[in-house]
Parts: sequence; structure tokens; C-alpha cells
Amino acid sequence: MEKQWFKKYGNAVSGKKGRWIVLITWLILAAVLNTTLPQANSQKNEMAKNLESTTPSQQAKIVAEKEFPTSSGTPALLTWYKSTGISEGDLSRIQKYSKELDKNPVDSQDSIVPFYQFPLPVLKQQLSEDGTTLILPITFKKDADKDQIADGILTFKEKAVSIFPENPNKAKMGDKDQLLLRITGPAGVSTDATALFSQGDLSLLFGTVAIVLVLLLLIYRSPILALIPLLGVGIAYGVISPILGGIAKAGWIEMDSQALSIMTVLLFGAGTDYCLFLISRFRSNLLEENNKLTAMKLSLKGASGAIAMSGLTVVFSLLVLLLSEYGAIHRFAIPFSLSILIMMAASLTLIPALLSIIGRASFYPFMPLTRSMQEERAKKKGKTLPPQNNKEGFGARLGKLIVKKPIELMVITLLFLGIFAFFSSKIVYTYDTLSSFPKDMPSREGFKIISEHFNPGELAPVQVIVQTDGKPNAVKEDLEKLTFVEIVSEGEQGVKNSNIISYNVEMNVNPYSNKAMSHIPDLRQTVENSLKNAGIVKTSDHVWIGGLTAEQYDTKQTTNHDSSIIIPIVISIIAVLLLVYLRSITSTAYLIGTVLLSYFSALGLGWVLLHYIFGVEAIQGFIPLYAFVFIVALGEDYNIFMISSIWKKSRHLPLLQAIKEGVAESGSVITSAGLILAGTFAILTTLPIQVLVHFGTITAIGVLLDTFIVRPLLVPSITVLMGKWAFWPSKRAMAAVKENSTN
Repeated sequence: MEKQWFKKYGNAVSGKKGRWIVLITWLILAAVLNTTLPQANSQKNEMAKNLESTTPSQQAKIVAEKEFPTSSGTPALLTWYKSTGISEGDLSRIQKYSKELDKNPVDSQDSIVPFYQFPLPVLKQQLSEDGTTLILPITFKKDADKDQIADGILTFKEKAVSIFPENPNKAKMGDKDQLLLRITGPAGVSTDATALFSQGDLSLLFGTVAIVLVLLLLIYRSPILALIPLLGVGIAYGVISPILGGIAKAGWIEMDSQALSIMTVLLFGAGTDYCLFLISRFRSNLLEENNKLTAMKLSLKGASGAIAMSGLTVVFSLLVLLLSEYGAIHRFAIPFSLSILIMMAASLTLIPALLSIIGRASFYPFMPLTRSMQEERAKKKGKTLPPQNNKEGFGARLGKLIVKKPIELMVITLLFLGIFAFFSSKIVYTYDTLSSFPKDMPSREGFKIISEHFNPGELAPVQVIVQTDGKPNAVKEDLEKLTFVEIVSEGEQGVKNSNIISYNVEMNVNPYSNKAMSHIPDLRQTVENSLKNAGIVKTSDHVWIGGLTAEQYDTKQTTNHDSSIIIPIVISIIAVLLLVYLRSITSTAYLIGTVLLSYFSALGLGWVLLHYIFGVEAIQGFIPLYAFVFIVALGEDYNIFMISSIWKKSRHLPLLQAIKEGVAESGSVITSAGLILAGTFAILTTLPIQVLVHFGTITAIGVLLDTFIVRPLLVPSITVLMGKWAFWPSKRAMAAVKENSTN
């Protein structure tokens, strides 16, 4: 039954008619989808929410919108700075500038502080204590979208050029005696962030294609072969992008630049890997089979199961991200899993069709020929074919070493991985999104100026809302007693319920810092105690805390909760898939164990590189979860491909010989695949967004550890030591090992 199925499948994708039908079907599908549906990058939503409405900070926002409505929208803080002090001449020009924006506002502008109406002595009082900094707040209309805000900020910068003798937008932070303008606040940060992500789209795509092409050329030295995986991935991308664009336009999913950037890398990296798994088998079979179609059918029989298993492992692991409550992680699930699913389908249909059409010429100029074909070619040229070279390659020598010294190799690799895994406990995490942007980004520079010359908490105060039930209380006084609080505003009554009071609390630390975030529970506890002392019961239902710091605190709580759910489920899914495929509990256990160890080692080694060498102070708190899904799922791919080779050979060879040959056979292709996958993730480090730089670094390290440590050394060493018990409880496999070992 199985042979009959593979025969039909082989004819369908690589037969004389089938291969052309497959190729034409893919091309027509891509063409139709691209003409009828929008591209994925046209449906990005950079303003997509990350926190659910049930989180405390979002509950506070709902109460605030109801009780303390405002007609204005997103604020921009125009920050003026001069290291030697802002002069009266500078102030008069700033007044002229504010008058121009007040009299001739941009379309999306709502309000501006009228500095031009302030007497000079009054305006001077608005300066920082050292006289170097002045903030001009401008608010956009509530319904202004991100494009309108970006256009408004651009206009603000352009008008400054016409009023000031030297362009304050181009002045550097280190320039002395030159007035500098930086636009920060929510409007400035979101505009800069959108511009930053949009810069990376094309450069990331071209960079990924370039790294894959260069590595394929270096590894296989064949220009045609280097283009085949790229052609397959390119056609698959032509199908994936409009499908994602269509379902995003329909409102079924949301996507942002970060998700699409990583999806591009994943598609080219993992897609090329799947292609290489098939190509390596095809090349080996072409050395034994004269007929290219027979060789392809044998290749599909040998590799399709591993490719399907690898692809499904990644697909199911990524689908688990749908359980995430944090939006940025949840938005990964559908684009990533759908991309891998379609790429897996292309690897099992489109790539075999392309290879069958091109045949041996795919490997030009080093075409694989059978011995008889080599003899015939030599005869035509009047030459004698030299004896066959039976010299052992590196893979065969490595296989011998593993069989000879499994304990030593296992101990050395475990020590190596364990040392770096220890460093994973030293990682410092941050939930400050501003810190993930370049230090020279205008809005980040503006925030730095404000935090250094004003109370840093002024930029993003915490909003504390309480339901007093009309009872006298000491909430304001108790908040002011806290050592980390600088200023507490006067209470503002709600417009619908006068018993609801709002306070703006400015902390004396950076509101984006971990330190500020850690004070959110203290604020809540203090307010609840105040209400309790006022005779109010169920105080937890009477307090809401909002603002950016509170949102960061909720982000930490949410991502930690996501990790506690997603990580065990991903491990369980991979375990079930391995059990179904390998039918062995012991091998499933140590395959998962080794990949988990490599994951923690990747985190630790990544931290050593980023922190101790490049001076990174902290990484984003959700990176470990990102990295876990990719390192564990993709790392298991390589284990599956190698272990399946050992399993198949153990049916007719002694186990030690099967391990030798399995390592030798799978070694070169997995090394090639690992280098390409790591190279594609490393492309993320060229982007200006630090969260992608850190994620790319850690994931690339994880892939390299799997490629050069776990797969070729640790897993086969453990398999040697386990012997027939590596197959337990599969009695058939254990019996085959025992029989082959006694023959």
C-alpha cells in the first residue's frame, strides 16, 4: 500500500507530465493570487494592540476614557535644547515658531501651547533649571491616523528650517552653542518607529536572498543549483504574500512589520533547508541511478517523510502562539505557520518538479554520474576511467570517532553547552520599547534630553484612578509619602461619577525603566490601603492604574503567563510528533532534552556576546519566547533528519554501522542547511531595530549550536550509548538492532 502511494506521488510530481503540471499549477496560482489579492506588506498595522482589554492598564484606560474624556489625541513634545543655554534670541524665535504653528496649523493639529503670548520672563520660567531645555507641547486631533501624524511632524520640522538661522533638526547632540530640535512624546516615537520598520522591508528581502545565494554557491559551486531553492521559495512567497494580504484585509488577522520581517527570514531559511534535504538525496541517488526520474522517486521516498515531519513540527509549534495573550506574539502564529505549511508543500511538489525537469544539469558543472555513465563518457574521449576513490570523507571519519569515543564526546559537549546555559540565568530583561530603537533616533534623543533636564516621570506619568464611594480619604497624601514619587497632581473628578477621582503621579525615575515598572504593585498596594483605612471594602475593585509604565508592567506579566503556557504545549506537541514518527519514548526524550539544552545555551552565549562584548544592557523580555519556538522547532528538524537516516539504516545494518553511515550521510546537508538558516537569521542583525538584532543573534547562535554541536556530536553519542534501548519500546526496531548486531 505504502509503495503504491509513493509510486503515485512520485509520478504526480516528477513524472514526464506530472512535473510540468505541478510547475504550471504553482505559477498560475501565484499569478492569480497576486492579481486578485493585496500584498502582505500593504496590510501592515503598526498600531495593533498588544494588551487585551482585560489587563489592568487597559481597564484603567477604559475608565479614563469614560470618566475623563478628552477631545485631543496624540501629543508631540517638541524639545528644544542648547548645551550652553537657550538665549533670549532663541526664545524669541521659538515664540515666532509657535505663532506660525498656531496661526497656520497643520491639518491634523488640534492644539499648541501659545508661547508667543507669554511675556519673556514667564517663558523663561518654562525652561529647565539649567536653562538648556524647553518643551513645546503640540496635540494632534483624536481621529488623526499615523500617516497624518507623520506628515504633521514633517511639517513641524520644515517650518523650523525657515525660522531659525541654522537647521535645528540637523544639529547633533554633541554640538555646542547650537540650538537643537527633537520631536518626542507618543507622536514622535510612533512616527520614528514606523519609519524605522519601513526602512528594513526591501533591504531585509534583498539581504536574505543574497546570503542564501552566496552560501549555496560556496557550498555546492553550482549556479543552477543555487537558483533552484531560491526560485522555489520565490514562487512560494508569491503565493504566501497575497494570501496573508487577503486574510488581513478581511480582518481575520493583524500583521506588523516585525512579524513580516521575521517571516521573510524564516521562509527563506527554513524553505531552503527543506529544499536541501531533497537535493542531497537526489544527488546521492543520481550517483547510483542512470534514470533521473527513478532517482527522484527514490529521493522522495527517502526524504519526503522527514521533510513533512520537520515542516509539521514547525507549523504546529507556531500555531501554539495563537494561545498567546500578548498581541505581538499572537500575531506571529498565522503568518509564520501558513508560510511554513505552503513552503513545505512547495518542497514536496514544486522543487521535485523543477529538479526532474532540469535533471543532472541542476548540479552543473559538477554533475553526479553513475559509474557506467562515467565509463561511457571516458570511452568517448578515449580515456581510461581511474579507479573509484573510496577515500573516507569528514562525515565518515566523524561517525567513526562517535562510535569509538561516545562517552568523551557526550561529556565534552554537555559541559560546553552547560556552561553557556548557566549564563542564561544572568540575562537582564527590559520591557522598554524605546530602548529597542537606535540611540540616535530623534524621538529617543528627545526623551533623553527631557529625562536629563526635567523630572523623567513628567514624560509619562502614571494615572491612578480610585472609586472613593464619596468617603474622605488620604490617597493623595499617602502617594506623596512614597520615596519614588516626585509629584502627585490634584484629584480630578469623573464627569459621570463624581466619586471617581484621577491623580497623575510623576515618579522620580525613568518611567520606562524596570525600576519604575517594579513600583506599580507598590502604588496599587498604597492606594488600596488608603481606601481600606477610609472604610471602603473590596478595595481591589476600586483602583485602576494606567499609563505607559503600567502597560509595561502588564506586558511583563502577560508574556510571563504566555511562556508558562506555550512552552510546555510546544514541547508536548513536538514529543507527540516524535513519538508518532520514531515510535520510541527514549529517543523522543533525549532528542527534546538536547534541543532544550541548546536553547538555554543559545540564550546564555547570546547574552555573553551581546552584553559582555557589545555592551547591551538588557534584551526585550519576550525574546526568550520568540527564540524558544524557533530554536526548539527548527533544531528538532535537524535531529529528525539525521535520526530518521540512522533508524532506516538500522533495519538492515548493525546499529553502530547505521550511526556511522547516518552521520556521514546527513552531515553535509544538515551543516549546509544550518549555515544557511543561521545566515538568514543573522541578517536581522543588520536592521536598526534592537529587538530584531537581539532575536536574530540568539536564534542564529541556537541554529549553529544545533548544527555543529547537538546534531553531529551529542545526539549520535547518546544513541551509541543507549544501544538498542534508543528504540524502546519499539520491539520491532529493537529486535532488528539485535539481529543485525549478531550477524
